[in-house]
Amino acid sequence: QVQLVESGGGLVQTGGSLRLSCAASGRAFSGYGMGWLRQAPGKEREFVAGISRSGGLTIYADSVKGRFTISRDNAKNTVYLQMNSLKPEDTAVYYCASKSGSSWTPPYDYWGQGTQVTVSS
Repeated sequence: QVQLVESGGGLVQTGGSLRLSCAASGRAFSGYGMGWLRQAPGKEREFVAGISRSGGLTIYADSVKGRFTISRDNAKNTVYLQMNSLKPEDTAVYYCASKSGSSWTPPYDYWGQGTQVTVSS
């Protein structure tokens, strides 16, 4: 089992940047595909980005492609989400998630508690 703790959320103006971090517990971090998802008020949770166990493969939602970058540091048991050119519609609670096996896209097995990102216009 993996425990995930997100950090790095906050309030930023339109066009600004934030970097989210997700620290994972456990010794087998490199064995998990990782992802970021988000949920805006009144909306369903949506996939944002995913990264393979090695970090060599990534996938993004069309809405964030070219603006967000997912990465991971297996030595630090951490996955990151660099968010640039932020828009008000990026406002949401962002969740880190993981799954064992070869896949790194939803559905995921484990979730963090979420971190709030608010983009002001």
